[in-house]
Amino acid sequence: MAVHIRQKKLTDMLIATDIPLSGARLADELKVSRQIIVQDIRALREQGYEILSTPKGYIIRKDSGVSKVFKVYHSDEEIEQELNLFVDLGGEVEDVFIYHKIYGEVRAKLGLRSRKDVQDFCEALKAGKSSPLKNATAGFHYHTVRAEKEDTLELIEEALWEHGYLAELRDFEPESIQRNHS
Repeated sequence: MAVHIRQKKLTDMLIATDIPLSGARLADELKVSRQIIVQDIRALREQGYEILSTPKGYIIRKDSGVSKVFKVYHSDEEIEQELNLFVDLGGEVEDVFIYHKIYGEVRAKLGLRSRKDVQDFCEALKAGKSSPLKNATAGFHYHTVRAEKEDTLELIEEALWEHGYLAELRDFEPESIQRNHS
C-alpha cells in the first residue's frame, strides 16, 4: 500500500473514534509494523494534524470549541488545585509551556479533561525525579485551555484571578503568546 493511502486510512481511523487507538491496533489493522505507525504519526503531525499520544494510544484533536492561553503563577503545592479549577469549570488543559529567555518556548502536551486526569498527572509528577516545567521560569508558565464556549473561558479567567493564579504578560514575551492571552 502506498504511503499516502496508508496515512489517509490512518487519519480516517483516528477521526472516526473518540477513544485512543493503540499503535499495535493501528499497525495490525493497516498490516504494518508499529514503527511504521510511529513514522506515519510524525509525518501527519508535520502536515498539521494534531495527534495526541496518550498512555492508551493515539487520538486526533477534532476542531470544536475555542481555546485561550493563560499565563499563570503558583507554588508546586497548588498544581492540582490550579488544574482542577480548569477542568471543574469545563475546560480541557491541552498543554503546559514556558517561555524561557534563553531556551525559548518549551511545551508539553497534557490533555487533562477531568479530575481523574489531573490526579493521574499529579501522581506521575510526584513519583518522578523531575521538577515541574514551571520551575525553570520561577513559577511562571502558560496553559492552552480549550472549552466548548467562550463563556467557559471567561469563567476560568475570573476564577484564576480570584485564586491569584493569573499573571501579567511581560514585554519580552512573544507576540504569539500575547495574541492568545487574556
